Amino acid sequence: MTENGDEEMKSSVNQFSTQFEWILNVINVGVHIVNKDGDTVFYNEMMAHIDGLAREQVLGENIFQLYPSLTDESSTLQAALDKGIETNESIQTYVNVKEKKITSINSTYPLYEDGEIIGAVEIAKDITKVMNMYDQIVDLRSQLAETYKKNKYFEGTATYHFSDLIGSSPVFQEAISLAKKSARSHSPVMIYGPTGTGKELVAQSIHNVSAHRHQPFIAQNCAAVPKELMEGLLFGTTKGAFTGAVDRLGIFEQANGGTLFLDELNSLDPGLQAKLLRVLQEGEVRRVGGAQEQKINVKIIAAMNISPEEALERGIIRSDLFFRLNVVTIAMPSLKERKTDIAEIAHHFIQKFNKSFFSDVRGISQKAMNRLLQYPWPGNIRELGHAIELAFNVMDTGEDRIDEHHLPAYLFPSGKYTPPNAQSLPPTLKDKVDLPAVLEELEKEMIINMFRKYNGNISKTAESLNITRQGLQYKLNKYKIEKVYTAEWKESRG
Repeated sequence: MTENGDEEMKSSVNQFSTQFEWILNVINVGVHIVNKDGDTVFYNEMMAHIDGLAREQVLGENIFQLYPSLTDESSTLQAALDKGIETNESIQTYVNVKEKKITSINSTYPLYEDGEIIGAVEIAKDITKVMNMYDQIVDLRSQLAETYKKNKYFEGTATYHFSDLIGSSPVFQEAISLAKKSARSHSPVMIYGPTGTGKELVAQSIHNVSAHRHQPFIAQNCAAVPKELMEGLLFGTTKGAFTGAVDRLGIFEQANGGTLFLDELNSLDPGLQAKLLRVLQEGEVRRVGGAQEQKINVKIIAAMNISPEEALERGIIRSDLFFRLNVVTIAMPSLKERKTDIAEIAHHFIQKFNKSFFSDVRGISQKAMNRLLQYPWPGNIRELGHAIELAFNVMDTGEDRIDEHHLPAYLFPSGKYTPPNAQSLPPTLKDKVDLPAVLEELEKEMIINMFRKYNGNISKTAESLNITRQGLQYKLNKYKIEKVYTAEWKESRG
């Protein structure tokens, strides 16, 4: 290659090296690269954010100077340098040179050149906040378990009873009848149905009429905890099981003698499904890192938001676990399947919100009820409850009946309430419709209407739309609504 060719190659390599470093600095995971002596040669912006250190403090420093709590045995980077050990998504809790305690999920790999280890790279995802919340939840549950031991008849977290489940339609009553029968035995129960159909309410009701009713009821959403933490949460941990691990009860031990409700079971990692199956078959649990088995006596109620057949077909639940759990299967019907119950449920929510709003709403107009009956309710009972709550928020003082104009705009085909005397024609359907654009425009219009109604008050607007303040702020920025509204507001006032 000519001298000019060498220069071009070096320039190209340097250019790509710069781009590569830029990429590593903008990705949302921490990247820490050390040489064969354990000294830092690269440390990206996200890793600096996780550790709370400045990059210039870290470059050139040895890992044991940066993280004095680590040892040759506990450092995954050192294990990669010394023995070429790869670590995949391992939980690590450590203290850095500023005495900041950090928990992350790390993947660590040795770096080779000509067959020899020349360094190692660690990729980290910060879960410090999640781990802190996890610790608090587990500790609170442990305290609750201790309370049960001291007071056999202590009232627990299962607050719902079958009398709280509203509806007289045959399909709903069939599900409730089966649920009541399932409470007579220790057999596992599988509840499935769309989101918002009341699966946990049924689980609590089963517990409250079962032989376990004076023992703990513990509910855990399997989709709410990272898979790396879920095993310890389920089965408990032993000190030394992983860096930072302590002796701690799992929810199986905490629920011993009572009921364990596992919601969204289909979100549970397949490896953990196998371990869960073993616990169900043996009636014993072993903590992560532990050597001893402990007998447990827990009634299991599992729930999914899809049918068992679909879960099996998609391979997201193990067939052996499914057949072990599927002793009693309760199908919770969607609200669309039990429309005859809508009026009864709506009046139940009116009574509930009368208490919390200190109101005296006596009912709902026929036109408003017709609107409720025509809507498909994809969010089911939970969504219906939110709709009634929104109506309470927008009613004027002295009004004692929910009418059409009190209902959420999304209940109307046009996206907003149209007074009876308004002259409007339904839009003509075209051969092609840009549905995302239409939905965005509808969302924007609904937000503007509420934003105007509450004179630009973020909290009240967010509450009326049943979204968080942060979610509303994002949408206001997205649609530039605040600027538009502010300009109109100033103009209207001269």
